[in-house]
Amino acid sequence: MSNRRFFACDLKDDPALIEKYKTYHAAGNAWPEITESITSAGITDMEIFLAGNRLFMIMTTTDDYDPAAKAAADAASPKVQEWERLMDTFQQRLPFARDGEKWVEMERIFKL
Repeated sequence: MSNRRFFACDLKDDPALIEKYKTYHAAGNAWPEITESITSAGITDMEIFLAGNRLFMIMTTTDDYDPAAKAAADAASPKVQEWERLMDTFQQRLPFARDGEKWVEMERIFKL
């Protein structure tokens, strides 16, 4: 069984930065340590969509995926922390994000 979770984040509203962010996320460009950290945590698929400067992420996880364990592993990984610092040069928090929250989990309000 798998679960899908949905998140939103903004990019800085700068066309050059947005293009560079897209390049980092183009097929094969994400650092291998990052994709390994994602898949080893129980995330089986991840897609990021862009509308203007708003990002939407769809994450598919195994039933035993543990967000707290993933966060702890990320905090302990120098390479993940380096990637996050790099992505922070492009991303900005949503105005309603909690302290320390970059990607805000979205609430499903409709399903056909």
